[in-house]
Amino acid sequence: MTAAVSRNWLATARQLDRLDPRATERLAELAPTDIPKGTTLFRPGDAAKGFLVVLEGRVEVYLTGPSGRDILLYAVEPGGSCVQTTLGLLGGEDYTGEAVTALPSRVVLIPRSLFLSLMDSSPAFRTFVFGAFAGRMQDMMHLLERVAFQRIESRLARALLERAVDGSVEATHQELAALIGSAREVVSRRLEVFAREGWVSTVRGSVSLTDPDTLRRLAAAAD
Repeated sequence: MTAAVSRNWLATARQLDRLDPRATERLAELAPTDIPKGTTLFRPGDAAKGFLVVLEGRVEVYLTGPSGRDILLYAVEPGGSCVQTTLGLLGGEDYTGEAVTALPSRVVLIPRSLFLSLMDSSPAFRTFVFGAFAGRMQDMMHLLERVAFQRIESRLARALLERAVDGSVEATHQELAALIGSAREVVSRRLEVFAREGWVSTVRGSVSLTDPDTLRRLAAAAD
């Protein structure tokens, strides 16, 4: 793929289209890669090999506790960044979480050596990296606040509303539990209550929102 052709990905990458000419020239040599849904990009113990730029799709990063319970730390969508990757590249730490493509995704991997070189030589690239890093850290602080202080019912209602497409959420109870930082059994019991109240209806792997107004009030209860 020629630089002229691959350069097109820079035009679609939020903020990276404003880099200095030398940084743009070096990044334009990289080619995007299409990755199927459900692909594991890294696991705990892996070393960070490069800085991932998500052009399309969604990458979810999970942390697994000693009990085997997962929690969704954050999702990397177009324009976002991966905190664990940034820390790994700058601090030399191995990954502690697992990243999986939640949707078919189109990504570009900036190799470690090029990433570190651009951090040294390109003020615009540094601004992009640290700006994205700051935004992601703020998201993680909000997650900690919700897990620590917001009731399970409110967190579950918020998650259902945020994930709903055409009034339905395609997710298992385990996936919802990971999303809100709880256990599958707890989520199952809360969904049973929601269903009895007429707020949702459930079938295997899917939750339909039958009373979204009540769910919105419940989600906002701890705000």
